[in-house]
Amino acid sequence: MTTLPDPPVPSPGRPGRKLGPVVHGVGSTHRAWLMPVREKYLVSGLTLNELSIRVSLAKSKISELLRGTGLYPRWEIVLSLATELDLPQWPLLRLWQQAALDAHKTREWIERSGGKPFLTASGPPLEHQAFQELVEDDYRLYAQAFLDDHQRDTAVSDTFDILWLSWNDALASYDTRHYAWQVLRACVMSRTLHLDGRPELAHAAFDTVALYDLTDEADRISQIEESLNLFKAISRLPDHQLDVVVLSHLYAMDAERVSNLLGVSLATVRSEERYAVQHLDSVICPPT
Repeated sequence: MTTLPDPPVPSPGRPGRKLGPVVHGVGSTHRAWLMPVREKYLVSGLTLNELSIRVSLAKSKISELLRGTGLYPRWEIVLSLATELDLPQWPLLRLWQQAALDAHKTREWIERSGGKPFLTASGPPLEHQAFQELVEDDYRLYAQAFLDDHQRDTAVSDTFDILWLSWNDALASYDTRHYAWQVLRACVMSRTLHLDGRPELAHAAFDTVALYDLTDEADRISQIEESLNLFKAISRLPDHQLDVVVLSHLYAMDAERVSNLLGVSLATVRSEERYAVQHLDSVICPPT
C-alpha cells in the first residue's frame, strides 16, 4: 500500500530521551494526524522533557500519544501539543475527529473531549488554497475510481488537511505536486478494498461510459464481464502504471495533464502508459 513521504530525521546530537516508533496496528486515519504531529516535534529541537514542561503533561503520556499507544487521546491534549508546536488546528481537528469515529468513539465522547471553542480562527496558506483549487476536481475523479461517494469525499478532504499540516514539507520537497499525489494516494488506498494485496476496481467497471449506451440485456451482461476482466487486470499493474492508466484511459486525460497532476515528467507518463498497455494486451484476449 502506498505510504506517505518519509518523515524528517531528527538531529543525531539532540539530547534527551529518543522518541520510539509508531506502534504496529495504528489505523490509517489515526496516522493521518499523528505523523504530521510527530514530524513537527522531531524537527522542533525540543526534548520530551522540555515539551512536557511546556504543555504540563507527563513525558510518558506525550510519548504514548506520539507513538499511538494507550487509549485514543482526547482533543484537548492533542490541541495543547499542536499549539506548542505551532500546528494549524482546524485540519488537525477534522483528522482527529475522523480517526476518533474510526476508533469507535461516540459523537458525545468527541464533543466532551473539546473542539471548536478552543480553536483559533485561521485559514490555510494562500499557496495551499490555490493548489487545492487547481487539483481538487481531478483528485476527486481519481478517488472515485476506487471509492463510493462518501469515502471519496472523505479521502480527498483528508488529503488537503494533511497537506495543510505538512505544507512546509510539501514546498521543500523536490516537487510539490508529486508530494501531494503521494498523500492523496495514501488516503485513497487506505480506504480501498484490497484483494491479494492489490486495490479493487470492480465497481469502476459498472461506471464506464459503454454501459450506458447498451439496451440489449445480453450485450450489457457481456460488456460488464469484459469490463470486470479489464479492471481486474488494471488493478494488478504496478502503482505508477495503475495511476497513469486510471487517469488517461478511465478519465481520458491527456499525457500532459497526467504529468502535471502526478508531478512526473511527460516522458515518464508516456513510458508508464506504453508498458501498461503492452501488459494489458498480453493478458486480456481482445473481444471477438
